[in-house]
Amino acid sequence: MADQDTAQIRQQSDEDVRALEPIDHVRLRPGMYVGGVDKKALHHLVYEVVDNSVDEALAGRCDRITVTLADDNVVSVQDNGGGIPVGMNKDKGKSTVEVVMTVIGAGGKFGSGAYKVSGGLHGVGVSAVNALSEQMRTNVFRDGYLWEQSFRRGRPTEELKKIRKLTPDEHTGTLQTFRPDFTIMDQNDFDFEWLAQRFREMTFVTRRVAITLRDERVRPIPRELTFYFEGGLYSYVRYLNRNRRPLHDPVHIERDVEFTPEGKPAYSIGVEVAFQYNDSANVVEMAFANTINTPDGGTHLTGLRSAITGVINRYARKAGILKEKDPNFSGADTLEGITTIVSIKHPGPSFESQTKVKLINPEVQGAVSQVVTEAFNEYLEDNPREARRIVDKCMTSMRAREAARKARDLVRSGPSLLESTTLPGKLADCSQKGEGAEIYIVEGDSAGGSAKQGRDRHFQAILPLRGKILNTERARMDKVLDSNEIKALISTLGTGIAEDFSVENLRYGRVIIMTDADVDGSHIRTLLLTFFFRHMQAIIAEGHLYIAQPPIYLLKSGKKMEYVYPEAGMSEPDILARALKKYDQPDKVGVQRYKGLGEMNPDQLWETTMDPATRTLLQVTIEDAAEADRVFDMLMGSSVPPRRRFIQTHAKSVRNLDV
Repeated sequence: MADQDTAQIRQQSDEDVRALEPIDHVRLRPGMYVGGVDKKALHHLVYEVVDNSVDEALAGRCDRITVTLADDNVVSVQDNGGGIPVGMNKDKGKSTVEVVMTVIGAGGKFGSGAYKVSGGLHGVGVSAVNALSEQMRTNVFRDGYLWEQSFRRGRPTEELKKIRKLTPDEHTGTLQTFRPDFTIMDQNDFDFEWLAQRFREMTFVTRRVAITLRDERVRPIPRELTFYFEGGLYSYVRYLNRNRRPLHDPVHIERDVEFTPEGKPAYSIGVEVAFQYNDSANVVEMAFANTINTPDGGTHLTGLRSAITGVINRYARKAGILKEKDPNFSGADTLEGITTIVSIKHPGPSFESQTKVKLINPEVQGAVSQVVTEAFNEYLEDNPREARRIVDKCMTSMRAREAARKARDLVRSGPSLLESTTLPGKLADCSQKGEGAEIYIVEGDSAGGSAKQGRDRHFQAILPLRGKILNTERARMDKVLDSNEIKALISTLGTGIAEDFSVENLRYGRVIIMTDADVDGSHIRTLLLTFFFRHMQAIIAEGHLYIAQPPIYLLKSGKKMEYVYPEAGMSEPDILARALKKYDQPDKVGVQRYKGLGEMNPDQLWETTMDPATRTLLQVTIEDAAEADRVFDMLMGSSVPPRRRFIQTHAKSVRNLDV
């Protein structure tokens, strides 16, 4: 095969082999620079530009950033930093502004003078945004003048020009305005909530910097939020735990560690950590490197975890809580119920990719571990009451883990469980397995019977569940595995759970939740989503989880029949009213409300909800794990007041709340 490929290459002419310009390579392979062309990548364009302004803040030259969303997906980002230098770049023979905006790999962050730490160290960010923008305009407030240069798809359409003198009350800074190129990016709109969550994170991690997000698409009064926090990670942990019952005040650590690599100059690594235990069984971990969220963690998170586990084990033995014969707490024991954030500042961070999802600097692990070990030791010694609460929680976690292990041993019996008469519903399996197969998790035996008769037995499996499953937000693993409904679900999916979980063993390409279109159906769907988010999150992350959309009405007019489906943001009466408007005599149209899937015969269920050619499936995704964690904790957790406030805020009519 290699010889054949070589022969083909030799036969190519000079015209067949082309060396792409860097800008063209960005446009041809956007996934290498912004992670793809989808909605997530679209928002990454904004993050790249804002990261440059945050770098100005880290350098002490900026304390205000404004992001504005305008019509036609135009975005502007303005800061009051020093402004991009406007002089000529001797190496390139063009203005520094043009070099920064058009040359991949150019930037002011490679030397040691302008930026001690920054997020945009690759020199790729803003030039990649420019390459993926239909139009982009750079305005620089610097050296007493306002300067401007415009670009189209990464290339300048004019030279840098001087517009006017700055007025005495104008600050220096940079204003970037761009519209993405939707011939490359998928057609999506910028989401205010996505951006707000990201900027909230940034201002927690970058103290004393205000970020304003303004949405001028909202009329007549634009929507605007400003984020500013003095307390750093201490405040962030309190914010994340606001719906939980904490066991102590947040532990907050902030120190610098000097590092001297062999044969190279010494440098300093800034480490900031905050964590707090609560009474839940959930773990919330967040990690940042030079203010950039690294969702896949990395060496900074590894150092934090190992330090916490080591300190607690040493303290528990010293205090006599762990006896000589007792095993050490595992990492799972010491992290259960923790909300923790680690943020490092490094002059030369290394990431797995341009999208910066994981930090890989090996020296960071030791720096974070050293700082946390020293400070957490001091905290436990100085606060014995809080220390006892933390260790007691770890002890409870260890006992629950052992109980869960015994329960898992039963679940591991695999296929024999599926044949057990104690199962709440019988699995009607399909002949196909793997990517092309799908399983419907159906509410109740009645709907399960219709689904079994209406399905395509070749690739569609049916698992009926009786009633409402356990609320896994409030239950430890041993209680979760004591539920027959959940054991049936785990065994059917084939993935295992907890330490045994492996998404590679999933027996179906699609896992589809299909519940009735009523309050009970919504509750069951939420309980199932809670279970998948807490215990099988990889199934969601890898795109396997879906929600079926059965119709809510059947309209009959003479021989004509029409199904009406739910729509996001619309009430059922409004949906029905709009559907009836299409008829000449709406008062003579027969209306049937489907409250349960069992009300449809098998043919109707296939036609409306299960036939791949006509059905609608909603794919479940996690765009922001921290926000999803907060929502599940609020809606399904043990604390009632936050849930009551949420319902009172969002319900159109609230009567006799019993939450």
